[in-house]
Amino acid sequence: MNTLDLLDGTPSVVGTGVALFSDALRAQGVDVTDVDWTPPPAGTSAALARVLADPRRVEANRLAAERMLAAGAELVDVRLASEALDLQPGHFLHAGPPITWERASGPLRGALIGAVLFEGLASGPEEAERKLAAGTFTWEPCHHRGAVGPMAGVVSPSMWVFELTDPSSGRTSWCSLNEGLGKVLRYGAYSEEVVTRLRWMSEVLGPALQSGVRRARDRGAELDMLAIVAQMVQMGDEGHNRNRAGTLMFMRDLLPDILEAGVDPLRLAEVVRFIGGNDHFALNLVMPTCKLITSAAADIPGSTVVTVMARNGTDFGIQVSGTGQQWFTGPAQTPNGMFLGDYGPDDANPDIGDSAITETAGIGGFAMAAAPAIVRFIGGEVGDALTATRLMYQITTAENQRLGVPILDFRGTPTGIDVTKVLGSGVLPQINTGMAGRVAGVGQVGAGLVTPPMECFEGAVQALAAAAPTLG
Repeated sequence: MNTLDLLDGTPSVVGTGVALFSDALRAQGVDVTDVDWTPPPAGTSAALARVLADPRRVEANRLAAERMLAAGAELVDVRLASEALDLQPGHFLHAGPPITWERASGPLRGALIGAVLFEGLASGPEEAERKLAAGTFTWEPCHHRGAVGPMAGVVSPSMWVFELTDPSSGRTSWCSLNEGLGKVLRYGAYSEEVVTRLRWMSEVLGPALQSGVRRARDRGAELDMLAIVAQMVQMGDEGHNRNRAGTLMFMRDLLPDILEAGVDPLRLAEVVRFIGGNDHFALNLVMPTCKLITSAAADIPGSTVVTVMARNGTDFGIQVSGTGQQWFTGPAQTPNGMFLGDYGPDDANPDIGDSAITETAGIGGFAMAAAPAIVRFIGGEVGDALTATRLMYQITTAENQRLGVPILDFRGTPTGIDVTKVLGSGVLPQINTGMAGRVAGVGQVGAGLVTPPMECFEGAVQALAAAAPTLG
């Protein structure tokens, strides 16, 4: 189009970032299309340019995406955490990046107190808290052991964990068994009711599931969790806050093997009733599935793909393929959403949990278009779910065709968050999540939407720039 054409036809106007200009044109009767864009954060332009010029980046990100899309996840066992994760008495895992007791959030403190009581290492909450503050016990992130934990994510030696393996790489990941909603350990509750449930899970649920999984394995059956995730996305689950279809499919696939394994009928009834009454049970299988997907992209020099997003209730941390296991952190944000009962925004703790591994792998908040019913749980409208998924294509490197979204003509979910695209667009990853009470012992208070702090991506791009080879 030349200059004279502009005078003869109707102009097409696109506004980027500054509403003042768009509003002025609209006041003159001009149609304007606004694009949600902001310039890179101050102080990051040089680093971002350096990373974009890294000659390894394009091929490294292509390889990262290829590996993520090829990863699989099979449930191969259910084991005690002491065996699977080599946890000794007094050694615990938790969600998010490393943190000290002094900086730990209320729900993380509550979950650690509950785990100490469950392990019989203190006579009451006060003694447990005193010992934790004195450094009697040790704790480290689940991700440091290749595991993931929802919300506080606390894992103790006597808990049982799902064990999943990626057949294409041999990698393994683990996650604890889901306790349900409300006053549960992962939300920071530690009452006698919570500890009693954990003991039942240790004595009944874990062994029953182990019997079923081992029976399936002995007869040569595959418990393909990625296939279940693919089906649940087509059945209205997004895999983070909605796992109803996934839970039912898991029970359908495993129940015959538990029966054949000879589990006591009364105990089997307890197990089926417990899982059937907990629509989130499959979350703890979806999370290690996603961990295997993102781990496949780890440790590729020059790659700007995010491999971990995790929160401990105080800090939000990410890891990036090209910088290995290094954490980049910023302050965890408080989700916006809906609250249970009389709880309100002042009762909510900042974002917590390893469950953002679902968004890192391309489902959860990234697949909300597949789960319009989720808006009833986290707030918002159906149109918001479609918008959220479409927006995430702007900051990702690939689409996972195995996880097709029906309402988007089975377009694959947006997969592989690219640090340079986040900084270049100003669009942050969209996470839907549960909300834990700010005070230790309260439990869940609601669910909603949250994004990571931009500081995480600013730190990552600086480290990626420092690691880039010198240009000739």
